[in-house]
Amino acid sequence: METIPLVMRFIRADMRDRKATELSVPQFRTLAFLDRNPGASLVELSEHLGVTCATASANTERLVQRNFVHRCDHPSERRRVSLKLTPDGKAHLDAARDLTRAYIADLLDSLSEEQIAKIDDSLALLYQVFESKSTP
Repeated sequence: METIPLVMRFIRADMRDRKATELSVPQFRTLAFLDRNPGASLVELSEHLGVTCATASANTERLVQRNFVHRCDHPSERRRVSLKLTPDGKAHLDAARDLTRAYIADLLDSLSEEQIAKIDDSLALLYQVFESKSTP
């Protein structure tokens, strides 16, 4: 069970070292969250990131200034803002994901097809277990 945290640390370290995406890890996580949850609130984002609303707001403001995130008033709740990816934000997120996938593919390149198949099968099994627990 130590494998998943190790892989995540490795990916985060690679993102910090590789400045090609020009995104911090929290910014990447913000874009990824908004891609999965369009229209999310700042509170929802802060809970996902595990930070205060003020920290999430500052992080979001930098992404708004770069035209990666659009912030607008919520249609029915006056004090709530709604956050959405812009087309530029989606393109930047996709490019960052592609770079990460390519990097991981390079790392796994030395493995045999049989080893890759075992990893694929194991990841699919993990997905099934956790997917079944995430739906009410």
